Amino acid sequence: MIVGSLRLRLLLREARSLKDKRQVVKSIKDRLRQAFNVSVAEIDSQENRQVAVLGVALVGGDVAHVQHTLQQIVEGLRRHPIAELVDHELDVSRSFS
Repeated sequence: MIVGSLRLRLLLREARSLKDKRQVVKSIKDRLRQAFNVSVAEIDSQENRQVAVLGVALVGGDVAHVQHTLQQIVEGLRRHPIAELVDHELDVSRSFS
């Protein structure tokens, strides 16, 4: 079993309130779930209206596939019109039962 995780730090310069932030974050999470079949959660900076930290997890059977999928997410978020990708950490590892 291959486990991939991705930590994304996003800057939402145009968010004037937590409500603005929640709308953008919800949209991103929904799109990632639908497009890539991954688990996504906001994992830090929930009270900061201009910073969102998301955690993404993906389990698969092939290292290349898991790594490629997570890299596609990073590349897609680099082009996001509202959220600016500030930083990311990608980890792919084998998990043995």
